[in-house]
Amino acid sequence: MSASDKVFAGSIPKMYDDWMVPLIFAGFAEDLAQRAASVSPSAVLETAAGTGVVTRALAPKLFADARYVVTDLNQPMLDHAAQRQGQDRRITWQQADALVLPFLNAQFDVVCCQFGAMFFPDRIKGYLEAKRVLKPGGRFVFNVWDRIADNVFANDVTNALAEVFPNDPPRFLARVPHGYHDERLIKDELRAAGFSRVDVERRSEQSRAPTPHYVATAYCQGTPLRNEIEARGADKLQAATEHAAAAIAKLYGSGEVTGKIQALVISATE
Repeated sequence: MSASDKVFAGSIPKMYDDWMVPLIFAGFAEDLAQRAASVSPSAVLETAAGTGVVTRALAPKLFADARYVVTDLNQPMLDHAAQRQGQDRRITWQQADALVLPFLNAQFDVVCCQFGAMFFPDRIKGYLEAKRVLKPGGRFVFNVWDRIADNVFANDVTNALAEVFPNDPPRFLARVPHGYHDERLIKDELRAAGFSRVDVERRSEQSRAPTPHYVATAYCQGTPLRNEIEARGADKLQAATEHAAAAIAKLYGSGEVTGKIQALVISATE
């Protein structure tokens, strides 16, 4: 993983929240929130919270006296999430690395993480930390994207950018968000961290956007893919975005577009 793969700064947090969240994240966030809330937790830790889409879905489902600690490695993402959420005395916002959590053992009933495990440089270490801070019998629930071929727009954008940069195609989407989808590997790594029961479910939804340009802008400018494009030339971003939009329009038309998105949802307990 390159250093730029983990950089969610500058204009990316706002664009990510305004464009990517409604495009692909909102439905999965509601699903993850339902799973986390189903055990009626009194204490929840969220890691890799991003701009807070799970937080906004989960907070209304928790008890009035619940404790909810929301963390992310990237302070700009966390700042945006806190601003969007508004005042809630149950929520504590804290910058934290999921691989070195600043919490005592056995503090939480649930640890949840939406589309963050793919970014962990050492996933087993991250899973060990999740297990360490869980109370006995606690649940670790998270999701990861399935292979890029099952996520239509991400695949289309990646293929389009390979035409723009044939000698050095940006591969962030395939390499990181869609690079951790081997169910056997996920189960093995969780068991290596001490989770004895691991359930994996594939979940498909439909991604919808008003235009192909919306899709291209979301992926090219609202994710760390932007860093890869700009590294190939600071003036290349808009042209790359336009090319991706044209490629999607050629495939699906110039109006509203719909494409499959698919993820793995994992629940792990001792």
